[in-house]
Amino acid sequence: MPTVREVMTAEPLTMDASDTLVAAAQQMRDAGVGDVIVTMDDQVLGIVTDRDITVRGIAEDLHPESATLDQIVTRGVVGVAADEDVTTATDLMREYSVRRLPVIDNGRLIGIVSIGDLSLVIEDDTDAVLADISADEPNN
Repeated sequence: MPTVREVMTAEPLTMDASDTLVAAAQQMRDAGVGDVIVTMDDQVLGIVTDRDITVRGIAEDLHPESATLDQIVTRGVVGVAADEDVTTATDLMREYSVRRLPVIDNGRLIGIVSIGDLSLVIEDDTDAVLADISADEPNN
């Protein structure tokens, strides 16, 4: 069974809690990703997704050019150790109903693993829809 380190995305997009929603949306767009790890004082504070910007920010009438990630961040995120096997990551995602896990090595953020990353190595059926979608290049 592969380890999380083998399937994770190394060097995930990180931003400071004081950065604006617009800045985060632009960074996500430019990087072709749907999430950013939010940090404060070089520590992981939580995660913000593109959906969070829409639902917790825009829909709640926060001004995207002045509202900060600190206002919409999901705090207390569950992480996974880099050397755990992918089954452990899958179990954590199921238990906590999350789609992404920060990957931690010696207390330091080194990556992120998504449900799509795991689907590529766990699915036995090579025609599985989720595995196919996860293997595709992101659309713009």
